[in-house]
Amino acid sequence: MSDQFTMQDPTKQYPTADEQWKEQQSGPGLETRMGPKPDAGEQTYRGTGRLTGRKAVVTGADSGIGRATAIAFAREGADIVLSYLPEEEADAQEVVALIEKEGRTAVAVPGDVTDETYCEELIATAVERLGGIDVLANIAGKQQNVPAIADLTTEQFDETFKTNVYSLFWLCKAAIAHMQPGSTIVNTTSLEGYQPSPILLDYASTKWAINGFTKSLAQQVASKGIRVNAVAPGPVWTPLQVAGGQPEEALGEFGSQTPLGRPGQPAEMAPAFVFLASPESSYVSGATIAATGGMPTP
Repeated sequence: MSDQFTMQDPTKQYPTADEQWKEQQSGPGLETRMGPKPDAGEQTYRGTGRLTGRKAVVTGADSGIGRATAIAFAREGADIVLSYLPEEEADAQEVVALIEKEGRTAVAVPGDVTDETYCEELIATAVERLGGIDVLANIAGKQQNVPAIADLTTEQFDETFKTNVYSLFWLCKAAIAHMQPGSTIVNTTSLEGYQPSPILLDYASTKWAINGFTKSLAQQVASKGIRVNAVAPGPVWTPLQVAGGQPEEALGEFGSQTPLGRPGQPAEMAPAFVFLASPESSYVSGATIAATGGMPTP
C-alpha cells in the first residue's frame, strides 16, 4: 500500500467490511488475532521530524488508534511511554519493536488506567525515564454494546466512565504539573459524542463528556502555554469493535453508513494526533478534529 502522501481515492483506499469481518473476541481484544488486521501505518507512515525530541505518553498504545499514534509519534522523532493492559503484552511488544527500529526510546508500562495510582505512576515514569513529558495522547477506551438500559450494569457504566473520563482527569492533572510551555494534550472523543448509538449509552455519554472536558481544560491551561485538543473518530476498524464494541451481526457492514462507504483505519487517525501534538497547530486549542468518513458533526 502507498504511503500517506500518495494521492488515492479515499473510497477505495481501504476495504469495505464484509462477512469475513465477523470474528468476535473476548475482551480485551488483540490485534494479533484479528482478521483482517487493521492498518496502523506499520508499512505506510512516513515521518517528517515534526515531533523531534518530544517526550510522549500514549495510552492504549498496543493496538488500534493508540498503536498507530505511537508509531507515528516515533517516526516523527518522539520518545514514548506506552500504556496498555497487561493482557495486551503481545500487541504492545510489536509496537515497542517498531519504535526502537526508528531509533527512539520505548518504555512499556502495562497497567489499568481505571486506577488513579497507575495513572500517576505512568506520568512519573515518563518524567524519570524520558526526562519529562510534553505530549499526552489519551486514547485508551472501553466500549461494550448493550441494547437496553435494563441490561446495562452499574459495574460496566462505572468502568466505562473510569476508563474513558476519570483517566483523563488523573493523567492530565499529573502531566500538567510537569509540562512546559509548548506542551500538548490530545484526547479522544468520538462521533458517538454527537450522534450517539442506542446500543452505546455509556460509551456515548463518556465521549460527550470528553468534548466538554477538553474545551474547559484548554481554557484553563492556555496561560501556561499548554494546548488541549481532541480527535473524534468515526467507525474505525480496531480490536475494540470485535471485542464487544459492536454486535457480531453488525461487523459485516461496519462503516458502510459513512459517505465514504467504509470504516476508517487507525493509520488514518494518527495524522490528526500528530498535527495536534506538533507546533503546526500552535493556534489550535479547545478544538476537535472529526475523522468520521464524512459523517457530519456540529
